[in-house]
Amino acid sequence: MKQDRLAAWYQASRPPFFVATLVPLALGGVIAHTIGQWNTLRWVAVLIAAFLVHLCTNLANDYFDYVAGTDKGDALGGSRVVHEGKITLAELRNALIVLYGIAFLIGIWIVWDSRVWWLIAVMGFSFFSSLFYTAPPVRYGYLGLGELFVGINMGPIMVAGTAAAVAGAFIPRALWLSVPIGLMVAMILYYQSLPDVETDRAAGKRTIAVRLGKPAAIWGFRLLVAATLTSIVLLVASGEVHPPALVSLATIMLAVRIDRMIRTTTNWQDLHDRGGAVRLFYLVNGLVLIVSVAFFR
Repeated sequence: MKQDRLAAWYQASRPPFFVATLVPLALGGVIAHTIGQWNTLRWVAVLIAAFLVHLCTNLANDYFDYVAGTDKGDALGGSRVVHEGKITLAELRNALIVLYGIAFLIGIWIVWDSRVWWLIAVMGFSFFSSLFYTAPPVRYGYLGLGELFVGINMGPIMVAGTAAAVAGAFIPRALWLSVPIGLMVAMILYYQSLPDVETDRAAGKRTIAVRLGKPAAIWGFRLLVAATLTSIVLLVASGEVHPPALVSLATIMLAVRIDRMIRTTTNWQDLHDRGGAVRLFYLVNGLVLIVSVAFFR
Protein backbone atom coordinates (compact mmCIF):
# COMPACT_ATOMS: atom_id res chain seq x y z
CA MET A 1 0.00 0.00 0.00
CA LYS A 2 2.81 2.42 0.89
CA GLN A 3 4.45 1.70 -2.44
CA ASP A 4 1.19 2.46 -4.24
CA ARG A 5 0.94 5.80 -2.44
CA LEU A 6 4.48 6.74 -3.42
CA ALA A 7 3.74 5.75 -7.01
CA ALA A 8 0.63 7.95 -6.98
CA TRP A 9 2.58 11.02 -5.79
CA TYR A 10 5.31 10.26 -8.32
CA GLN A 11 2.64 10.22 -11.03
CA ALA A 12 1.23 13.52 -9.76
CA SER A 13 4.65 15.18 -9.77
CA ARG A 14 5.29 14.37 -13.48
CA PRO A 15 9.12 14.05 -13.21
CA PRO A 16 9.83 13.99 -16.99
CA PHE A 17 9.01 17.70 -17.08
CA PHE A 18 11.45 18.60 -14.28
CA VAL A 19 14.17 18.99 -16.91
CA ALA A 20 12.42 22.27 -17.75
CA THR A 21 13.49 23.55 -14.33
CA LEU A 22 16.94 21.97 -14.10
CA VAL A 23 18.35 23.54 -17.28
CA PRO A 24 17.74 27.24 -16.40
CA LEU A 25 18.98 26.70 -12.83
CA ALA A 26 22.17 25.11 -14.13
CA LEU A 27 22.68 27.88 -16.70
CA GLY A 28 22.13 30.60 -14.10
CA GLY A 29 24.61 28.95 -11.75
CA VAL A 30 27.23 28.59 -14.48
CA ILE A 31 26.85 32.24 -15.44
CA ALA A 32 27.45 33.29 -11.82
CA HIS A 33 30.49 31.02 -11.65
CA THR A 34 32.04 32.56 -14.77
CA ILE A 35 32.29 35.95 -13.08
CA GLY A 36 33.96 34.41 -10.05
CA GLN A 37 30.90 34.53 -7.82
CA TRP A 38 29.78 31.11 -6.60
CA ASN A 39 27.88 30.12 -3.50
CA THR A 40 27.05 26.42 -3.34
CA LEU A 41 24.59 26.68 -0.47
CA ARG A 42 22.53 29.39 -2.17
CA TRP A 43 22.47 27.48 -5.48
CA VAL A 44 21.26 24.33 -3.73
CA ALA A 45 18.61 26.39 -1.93
CA VAL A 46 17.44 27.87 -5.24
CA LEU A 47 17.37 24.38 -6.71
CA ILE A 48 15.17 23.02 -3.91
CA ALA A 49 12.81 26.01 -3.88
CA ALA A 50 12.41 26.01 -7.66
CA PHE A 51 11.64 22.31 -7.82
CA LEU A 52 9.12 22.67 -5.00
CA VAL A 53 7.35 25.45 -6.91
CA HIS A 54 7.40 23.37 -10.11
CA LEU A 55 5.88 20.47 -8.17
CA CYS A 56 3.27 22.77 -6.66
CA THR A 57 2.39 24.06 -10.11
CA ASN A 58 1.70 20.52 -11.29
CA LEU A 59 -0.37 19.71 -8.20
CA ALA A 60 -2.30 22.99 -8.41
CA ASN A 61 -3.11 22.34 -12.06
CA ASP A 62 -4.46 18.89 -11.15
CA TYR A 63 -6.50 20.36 -8.31
CA PHE A 64 -8.11 23.28 -10.11
CA ASP A 65 -8.56 21.54 -13.47
CA TYR A 66 -10.42 18.76 -11.66
CA VAL A 67 -12.63 21.26 -9.83
CA ALA A 68 -13.35 23.06 -13.12
CA GLY A 69 -14.01 19.77 -14.94
CA THR A 70 -11.44 20.56 -17.61
CA ASP A 71 -9.63 17.22 -17.40
CA LYS A 72 -12.69 15.01 -17.35
CA GLY A 73 -13.66 12.51 -20.05
CA ASP A 74 -11.14 12.10 -22.87
CA ALA A 75 -8.89 14.96 -21.79
CA LEU A 76 -5.24 13.98 -21.45
CA GLY A 77 -3.93 16.94 -19.47
CA GLY A 78 -2.60 16.61 -15.94
CA SER A 79 -1.59 13.47 -14.09
CA ARG A 80 -5.20 12.27 -13.57
CA VAL A 81 -4.42 10.96 -10.08
CA VAL A 82 -7.65 12.45 -8.72
CA HIS A 83 -9.76 10.96 -11.52
CA GLU A 84 -8.20 7.57 -10.84
CA GLY A 85 -8.91 7.83 -7.11
CA LYS A 86 -5.23 7.64 -6.14
CA ILE A 87 -5.07 11.02 -4.37
CA THR A 88 -7.93 13.06 -2.95
CA LEU A 89 -8.53 16.77 -3.46
CA ALA A 90 -7.97 17.35 0.26
CA GLU A 91 -4.58 15.65 0.07
CA LEU A 92 -3.59 17.80 -2.90
CA ARG A 93 -4.68 20.94 -1.06
CA ASN A 94 -2.72 20.02 2.06
CA ALA A 95 0.36 19.19 0.02
CA LEU A 96 0.15 22.56 -1.72
CA ILE A 97 -0.01 24.43 1.58
CA VAL A 98 2.99 22.60 3.01
CA LEU A 99 5.16 22.69 -0.12
CA TYR A 100 4.43 26.33 -0.96
CA GLY A 101 5.22 27.17 2.66
CA ILE A 102 8.59 25.41 2.56
CA ALA A 103 9.48 27.06 -0.76
CA PHE A 104 8.53 30.47 0.70
CA LEU A 105 10.78 30.01 3.75
CA ILE A 106 13.71 28.92 1.58
CA GLY A 107 13.11 31.89 -0.72
CA ILE A 108 13.15 34.33 2.20
CA TRP A 109 16.47 32.89 3.35
CA ILE A 110 17.93 33.24 -0.17
CA VAL A 111 16.92 36.90 -0.32
CA TRP A 112 18.31 37.58 3.16
CA ASP A 113 21.61 35.80 2.51
CA SER A 114 22.19 37.22 -0.99
CA ARG A 115 20.95 40.73 -0.15
CA VAL A 116 19.32 40.88 -3.59
CA TRP A 117 16.08 42.41 -2.36
CA TRP A 118 14.31 42.63 -5.71
CA LEU A 119 14.14 38.84 -5.66
CA ILE A 120 11.14 39.28 -3.35
CA ALA A 121 9.19 40.63 -6.33
CA VAL A 122 10.45 37.70 -8.42
CA MET A 123 9.20 35.27 -5.77
CA GLY A 124 5.81 36.96 -5.77
CA PHE A 125 5.51 36.76 -9.55
CA SER A 126 6.55 33.11 -9.54
CA PHE A 127 3.99 32.23 -6.87
CA PHE A 128 1.25 34.07 -8.78
CA SER A 129 2.22 32.29 -12.00
CA SER A 130 2.37 28.89 -10.33
CA LEU A 131 -0.99 29.07 -8.56
CA PHE A 132 -3.14 31.07 -10.94
CA TYR A 133 -2.33 29.16 -14.11
CA THR A 134 -5.55 27.26 -13.45
CA ALA A 135 -6.78 28.72 -10.14
CA PRO A 136 -9.72 31.14 -10.18
CA PRO A 137 -10.34 33.97 -10.54
CA VAL A 138 -7.38 34.53 -12.90
CA ARG A 139 -6.89 31.16 -14.65
CA TYR A 140 -4.58 32.76 -17.20
CA GLY A 141 -3.84 29.36 -18.75
CA TYR A 142 -7.45 29.32 -19.96
CA LEU A 143 -6.89 32.64 -21.73
CA GLY A 144 -4.03 31.57 -23.97
CA LEU A 145 -1.37 33.16 -21.76
CA GLY A 146 0.21 29.97 -20.47
CA GLU A 147 3.14 29.94 -22.88
CA LEU A 148 3.92 33.61 -22.14
CA PHE A 149 3.98 33.19 -18.36
CA VAL A 150 5.87 29.88 -18.49
CA GLY A 151 8.42 31.36 -20.88
CA ILE A 152 9.02 34.33 -18.55
CA ASN A 153 9.29 32.16 -15.44
CA MET A 154 11.52 29.46 -16.88
CA GLY A 155 13.57 31.93 -18.89
CA PRO A 156 14.38 35.36 -17.38
CA ILE A 157 13.05 34.61 -13.88
CA MET A 158 14.94 31.35 -13.40
CA VAL A 159 18.15 32.05 -15.32
CA ALA A 160 18.69 35.69 -14.29
CA GLY A 161 17.17 35.13 -10.85
CA THR A 162 19.39 32.13 -10.12
CA ALA A 163 22.49 33.97 -11.33
CA ALA A 164 21.65 36.95 -9.14
CA ALA A 165 20.87 34.81 -6.09
CA VAL A 166 24.13 32.88 -6.40
CA ALA A 167 26.35 35.86 -7.30
CA GLY A 168 24.65 38.37 -5.03
CA ALA A 169 24.09 40.83 -7.88
CA PHE A 170 22.23 41.15 -11.18
CA ILE A 171 24.19 39.87 -14.20
CA PRO A 172 22.89 41.37 -17.49
CA ARG A 173 24.31 38.53 -19.57
CA ALA A 174 22.02 36.09 -17.77
CA LEU A 175 18.97 37.98 -18.98
CA TRP A 176 19.99 37.68 -22.64
CA LEU A 177 20.96 34.03 -22.35
CA SER A 178 17.59 33.27 -20.80
CA VAL A 179 15.70 34.10 -24.00
CA PRO A 180 16.14 30.79 -25.88
CA ILE A 181 15.48 28.88 -22.64
CA GLY A 182 12.15 30.64 -22.13
CA LEU A 183 11.16 30.10 -25.74
CA MET A 184 11.87 26.38 -25.56
CA VAL A 185 9.94 25.82 -22.34
CA ALA A 186 7.03 27.69 -23.91
CA MET A 187 7.39 25.25 -26.82
CA ILE A 188 7.09 22.28 -24.47
CA LEU A 189 3.88 23.66 -22.98
CA TYR A 190 2.54 24.51 -26.43
CA TYR A 191 3.21 21.00 -27.73
CA GLN A 192 1.52 19.47 -24.67
CA SER A 193 -1.60 21.52 -25.43
CA LEU A 194 -1.98 20.01 -28.92
CA PRO A 195 -3.46 16.63 -27.85
CA ASP A 196 -6.17 18.44 -25.89
CA VAL A 197 -7.22 20.93 -28.57
CA GLU A 198 -10.73 19.50 -28.87
CA THR A 199 -11.33 18.79 -25.18
CA ASP A 200 -9.93 22.20 -24.17
CA ARG A 201 -12.22 23.91 -26.67
CA ALA A 202 -15.21 22.04 -25.27
CA ALA A 203 -14.23 23.02 -21.71
CA GLY A 204 -13.80 26.70 -22.64
CA LYS A 205 -10.02 26.63 -22.25
CA ARG A 206 -8.80 29.03 -24.95
CA THR A 207 -5.15 28.03 -25.33
CA ILE A 208 -3.13 29.35 -28.26
CA ALA A 209 -3.56 25.99 -30.02
CA VAL A 210 -7.33 26.18 -29.54
CA ARG A 211 -7.41 29.73 -30.89
CA LEU A 212 -5.37 28.74 -33.95
CA GLY A 213 -7.23 25.49 -34.52
CA LYS A 214 -6.09 22.58 -36.64
CA PRO A 215 -4.13 22.59 -38.90
CA ALA A 216 -2.89 26.15 -38.30
CA ALA A 217 -1.63 25.14 -34.83
CA ILE A 218 1.44 23.57 -36.44
CA TRP A 219 2.68 27.09 -37.17
CA GLY A 220 2.86 27.85 -33.48
CA PHE A 221 5.43 25.09 -33.07
CA ARG A 222 7.35 26.24 -36.13
CA LEU A 223 7.46 29.82 -34.91
CA LEU A 224 8.86 28.78 -31.51
CA VAL A 225 11.55 26.62 -33.15
CA ALA A 226 12.55 29.46 -35.48
CA ALA A 227 12.60 31.99 -32.64
CA THR A 228 14.72 29.70 -30.46
CA LEU A 229 17.42 29.04 -33.04
CA THR A 230 17.41 32.64 -34.24
CA SER A 231 17.92 33.88 -30.68
CA ILE A 232 20.95 31.60 -30.27
CA VAL A 233 22.45 32.88 -33.53
CA LEU A 234 21.91 36.46 -32.36
CA LEU A 235 23.53 35.70 -29.00
CA VAL A 236 26.60 34.42 -30.82
CA ALA A 237 26.63 37.39 -33.20
CA SER A 238 26.44 39.82 -30.28
CA GLY A 239 29.23 38.08 -28.39
CA GLU A 240 27.05 37.06 -25.43
CA VAL A 241 27.91 33.41 -26.06
CA HIS A 242 30.77 31.84 -27.95
CA PRO A 243 30.53 30.37 -31.50
CA PRO A 244 30.46 26.71 -30.34
CA ALA A 245 26.85 27.41 -29.34
CA LEU A 246 26.01 27.32 -33.05
CA VAL A 247 26.08 23.54 -32.72
CA SER A 248 22.45 24.09 -31.70
CA LEU A 249 21.57 24.62 -35.34
CA ALA A 250 21.96 20.87 -35.84
CA THR A 251 18.81 20.34 -33.76
CA ILE A 252 16.78 21.70 -36.67
CA MET A 253 16.76 18.09 -37.88
CA LEU A 254 15.04 16.98 -34.69
CA ALA A 255 12.57 19.84 -35.04
CA VAL A 256 11.78 18.71 -38.60
CA ARG A 257 11.06 15.20 -37.31
CA ILE A 258 8.71 16.57 -34.67
CA ASP A 259 7.02 18.76 -37.28
CA ARG A 260 6.48 15.73 -39.51
CA MET A 261 5.13 13.74 -36.57
CA ILE A 262 2.56 16.41 -35.80
CA ARG A 263 1.51 16.76 -39.44
CA THR A 264 1.14 13.04 -40.05
CA THR A 265 -0.67 12.17 -36.82
CA THR A 266 -4.38 12.00 -37.61
CA ASN A 267 -5.59 11.83 -34.03
CA TRP A 268 -3.66 14.47 -32.10
CA GLN A 269 -4.41 12.76 -28.79
CA ASP A 270 -1.76 10.27 -29.88
CA LEU A 271 0.81 13.07 -29.55
CA HIS A 272 0.42 13.03 -25.77
CA ASP A 273 2.93 10.24 -25.21
CA ARG A 274 5.36 11.43 -27.88
CA GLY A 275 6.49 14.66 -26.23
CA GLY A 276 9.90 13.24 -25.37
CA ALA A 277 11.28 14.53 -28.67
CA VAL A 278 10.32 18.11 -27.79
CA ARG A 279 11.93 17.80 -24.36
CA LEU A 280 15.04 16.36 -26.04
CA PHE A 281 15.22 19.41 -28.33
CA TYR A 282 15.13 21.59 -25.22
CA LEU A 283 17.65 19.51 -23.28
CA VAL A 284 20.21 19.38 -26.11
CA ASN A 285 20.05 23.11 -26.79
CA GLY A 286 20.09 23.89 -23.09
CA LEU A 287 23.20 21.76 -22.57
CA VAL A 288 24.89 23.38 -25.57
CA LEU A 289 24.35 26.81 -24.01
CA ILE A 290 25.55 25.63 -20.59
CA VAL A 291 28.72 24.07 -22.03
CA SER A 292 29.37 27.10 -24.25
CA VAL A 293 29.19 29.42 -21.22
CA ALA A 294 31.15 27.13 -18.89
CA PHE A 295 34.05 26.12 -21.10
CA PHE A 296 34.38 28.86 -23.73
CA ARG A 297 35.04 32.25 -22.18
